[in-house]
Amino acid sequence: MSRAAGREPRRLTRWWRRRSLRTRMTVIAATAIAVSVFAAFQVAIELLDRELQDTAKNQLRADSRVLAANAERAGLAQLPLPPYPGSGGLVRVILPDGSTRTPAGQPALPAVSEPAGRVAQGASADLMESTGSDDDGYLIYTLRAGGGAVQAARVADGSQNNRFGWGMLLIGLFCVAGGALVGRTVARTGLAPIDRLAAAAVRVAHTRDLDAYVPDEGGGEIRRLIRSINDMLAALRDSRRAQRLLAEDAAHELKTPLTSLRLNVELLIRLDRRGTLDSALPPESRTRLLNDVGAQVSELSTLAAELTDLARGDVSDESTEVLDLADVVVAAATRARSRVPDIEVALDVTSVWVSGRPAGLQRAVLNLIDNAGKWSPADQPIQVRLRAEGASAVLEVDDAGPGIDAADVPRVFDRFYRAESARALPGSGLGLSIVQRVVDAHGGRVTVARSKRGGALLRVDLPAAAPPAPTARLAGEDTAVR
Repeated sequence: MSRAAGREPRRLTRWWRRRSLRTRMTVIAATAIAVSVFAAFQVAIELLDRELQDTAKNQLRADSRVLAANAERAGLAQLPLPPYPGSGGLVRVILPDGSTRTPAGQPALPAVSEPAGRVAQGASADLMESTGSDDDGYLIYTLRAGGGAVQAARVADGSQNNRFGWGMLLIGLFCVAGGALVGRTVARTGLAPIDRLAAAAVRVAHTRDLDAYVPDEGGGEIRRLIRSINDMLAALRDSRRAQRLLAEDAAHELKTPLTSLRLNVELLIRLDRRGTLDSALPPESRTRLLNDVGAQVSELSTLAAELTDLARGDVSDESTEVLDLADVVVAAATRARSRVPDIEVALDVTSVWVSGRPAGLQRAVLNLIDNAGKWSPADQPIQVRLRAEGASAVLEVDDAGPGIDAADVPRVFDRFYRAESARALPGSGLGLSIVQRVVDAHGGRVTVARSKRGGALLRVDLPAAAPPAPTARLAGEDTAVR
């Protein structure tokens, strides 16, 4: 039986969860009204019962005082008791010897109780008592008078309460039915904007039309929900537009290296099939052609990697941690020197702690150094400076090249943008765009200006972080050493 009893609440919960919000609101409204009516019914019955009891007691006291006054004048034995008229209050006289007198034709009252007898003997002045049940009994008031006592009584009658209770029950049922109807109407009216919002979402899902707009209506939570949905649709539109532009730009940028690579490979294949590869291409030309093919393959690989990195956006499996940006800058400079041995990087860095993703930050610094390396003369080093400035970590990459034209500055961080003077240099035009994305993801800012040496000065400002506790730092270093 315990298992069956445990299944019932779960079954009721599943049934409730399957109901629509409109049905739930209707049931809740009807239940709330039913509980309110029941509570009001109980309070009203209690108040009515007390009021009737007080009225009956006051009437009995008044009738007893009249009898007592007459008994004092005429005596208990000679007190006139008119015949019972067939309805109304009941009276009884208790004589000093314990015997009783009642009007002729009056229904018999219960025997005199022991407490009432003590009142007749003078032990107390009066007594209010009830006998039997609330629906079948008597309310009797005993008052000391003339050496004995007089009693006034009423039959306990609950019919008035019962009539009132049935009336309240009928009113309650009407209120519950009306509350359910009102709750249904209110739920339908209040949820109409949500229904239209759901219809718009279904339409967007079926048609893939992100240009849909949900009318801003309602108020409070409904308005905030509609605005959130419209903001989400706008963000999705921007994302899809960005994806389309990225695909178009990628196709355009891939076309040139792919075309050149295809022509070179087709030339090699055609000469090889004719058997004239050695005679048609001297060793110097063949070496130059193979070097071109290798450079084009390298360019395509770099472009594919940068496109992948750019398309990922802020999505990364790398976790954020508090790190020393000086370590990131030194590691990026080391990688830059290994990739281009002729490049010279002069470091002037101080320890500054930031909260970020190590690999992403290192990629951004490496792109800045690579970009500077394209322009800096061979006899002039790239200057990389890192310092703390207020609440920011400031990184500056300074080259001694020709600098960036004022007309190119607004677009220097655009994807695939390359200035006229950079068309002949290797690169995809994505390096600085990736730098800006990484810096934005870390809550920073990247700007470009002209350096004192006449070249470009790219500056990155990142929010500084408090260094970790010494114990945590030492533990991390020990782990790294192991």
